[in-house]
Amino acid sequence: MDNKELKFIIAQGEGQFIEFKESLDKSLSREFVGFANAQGGRIFIGITDNGEIKGIYVTNELKSQAIDIANNCDPAVKIKIIVFNKIMIIEVLEGTNKPYSCSSGFHLRIGASSPKLSRDEILEFSILEGRKSFDDQINEAKLDAEVDTASSLINLGVAKRKESLRFNNAGVLFFAKEPLRFFLTSKVICAEYATNEKVNILDRKIFDEGILRNVKNAINYVTKHIDTRFEIESAKRVEVPQFPENAYREAIINSIMHRDYFDKSSDTMIEVFKNRLSIYNPGGLVRWLKPEDFGKISKTRNPIIASLLSRTIYVEKMGTGIKRIKDSIHDANLPEPKFRFDEHNFFIEIYDSIDQKHPENVPENVPENVPEGRLEKIIKMITENNKITIPDIAKILGVNEKTVKRDILKLKKRGIIKRIGPDKGGYWERINK
Repeated sequence: MDNKELKFIIAQGEGQFIEFKESLDKSLSREFVGFANAQGGRIFIGITDNGEIKGIYVTNELKSQAIDIANNCDPAVKIKIIVFNKIMIIEVLEGTNKPYSCSSGFHLRIGASSPKLSRDEILEFSILEGRKSFDDQINEAKLDAEVDTASSLINLGVAKRKESLRFNNAGVLFFAKEPLRFFLTSKVICAEYATNEKVNILDRKIFDEGILRNVKNAINYVTKHIDTRFEIESAKRVEVPQFPENAYREAIINSIMHRDYFDKSSDTMIEVFKNRLSIYNPGGLVRWLKPEDFGKISKTRNPIIASLLSRTIYVEKMGTGIKRIKDSIHDANLPEPKFRFDEHNFFIEIYDSIDQKHPENVPENVPENVPEGRLEKIIKMITENNKITIPDIAKILGVNEKTVKRDILKLKKRGIIKRIGPDKGGYWERINK
């Protein structure tokens, strides 16, 4: 420990692996078992919750008191104590004999707190999660890093020293250039459909550039592919998206943060239909979260991933994502979102105002009210410039790209135009009829 590392830790604040305490108090046992039941962590005695260094007079008696508290846990929690600049740093080792309890019960470190769990819940968690979560498992990805960088990565909980410095799976998901080289569950698939059914695909993209870029790319994908209407307010044109960005941003983050990365049977999917968004991830509710507590209590399958995301601009406050989705939908005067989950799957569906009650029963051949004049304009543009792009057509017509894609799909079905080659480098061909 040095001043630079301490400054870094204080700047990061409390989280999955760090707890600040102004003094040694009765809650220490709760933090001991919380860290021991998770992946371990450090408690800094002499620092306030907001990161102000108060310092503490560390005596042998104080150290003995901390050791006694650890030994009185059931089973005893292993700790290490160091003193730096009048701060007592207690390193709590991850337990090898979970679950651990103290006088106040069973606790598990989740984010910046150690909530109480029932013994059955934590036993089930320990068994079903294999006693170690996916994101904490050491990966074979070696890491060549300078001393300061290595300390930062270790403090963030994404790397550990094991002969050499190695990323754990969370580190690979956040920082590796090609996460797919190490496991198949890192990618996010986005798709857009012409109707309310999974029939005619207008566009499909696979993102696998690490969690943060996957989040950014998925949000941008939805923003680009949903409809936008225009409202005039006080002589100013205002763009109103089909779905509020706050809602689908939170839903996308939720799906990436809480997916079961052990499950290789399916992928995280963000699908844009004509009347709804569907966001899916493998892995239902965390096994030790009761269905009736959904949306009220925040518990995570991947605590390191959740902790890292909580430090980014994408997460405003941990544990409030579901509420923000509902509030954003309500403020936009849209129907309530649907949350569907079972043992292995989790869906969030956000609807617009079209056919809310029976979206799945809309037949494939429902006629679309496409102005013929707009279709004629598209045909004329393609005839004059066979390499014109959909964004250019949308800009000229004053509509969004999704509308143009639907119009072009209709022209293709009528046999008027066809696409030759890929989206980039290809061209349109007018079929004479």
